[in-house]
Amino acid sequence: MNSNHSPKLVALAVSLTAVMLTMAAFAALSASRDVTLSGTLTAVNVEIYHDLECTQPCTTVDVGAVNPGSSAPQDIYIKNTGTVPVTLSMATSNWNPANADSYLDLSWNRPDYDLGVGSVVQATLTLTAASNTGSLTAFSVSVTITGMQ
Repeated sequence: MNSNHSPKLVALAVSLTAVMLTMAAFAALSASRDVTLSGTLTAVNVEIYHDLECTQPCTTVDVGAVNPGSSAPQDIYIKNTGTVPVTLSMATSNWNPANADSYLDLSWNRPDYDLGVGSVVQATLTLTAASNTGSLTAFSVSVTITGMQ
């Protein structure tokens, strides 16, 4: 190797390294992280379906990827198959990891909804992720929808 070219090669290598580090830092600061919901859905005194015709039972929820600071809705259909009207409620449990509910909120548009005998109602479950979800990239939760008499 010619000693006259050595400083030029070192300078070029340092410059290229600086450019690559700058690009990596920019990518790390501008990248978003998806959070994926996977969970079980349990019904008490009602039935839950994926479709309005109530032909596809729904036992799992998967809203796909949600970017921090955004929300993702998932529609389900709830049918009162009992013999008396019921009032709907929703509860969550078994968050995994246990601190996932510190970064995520699962809500719905049918709290205290009165559902008549044989009636079906569309409900929207909405997963909202905090602006900063830390290292959380996936989680699971159990969701229970109950029809109370």
